[in-house]
Amino acid sequence: MTTGAAISDFYCNQALSGQVAVETVAETERALAFHHTNPSYPVHIVVIPKDHVPSLTNLGNADFSVLTEVVGLVREVAAQVEKEHGSCSVTTNLGLYQESKHMHWHVIFRGETSEQILDGYGHHDR
Repeated sequence: MTTGAAISDFYCNQALSGQVAVETVAETERALAFHHTNPSYPVHIVVIPKDHVPSLTNLGNADFSVLTEVVGLVREVAAQVEKEHGSCSVTTNLGLYQESKHMHWHVIFRGETSEQILDGYGHHDR
């Protein structure tokens, strides 16, 4: 199946190169968290490795330790969003779902109230 879309790497080509300004949330030596440049949610943070890593399932030439560092930063940012807003979601895409072919994680808060969340997802954790 082909989509007609060109394979792209927004993160290497624009965000990390400085062509597009990003607002940094947190960073480590090999990972960067920043506010999404075109957010879909009230809180929409992206976490990426600073060097090119194709995806979660394809680390390319990267050492496995970069995954540990990136996921550690995802965890740190997600904990802060959860603390501030009471909830968050963390996602990454693979294969054809991955529009930009650079490992990236979305840490989001959709803006729902606690009541809306509990109505939508139930009370199974209480």
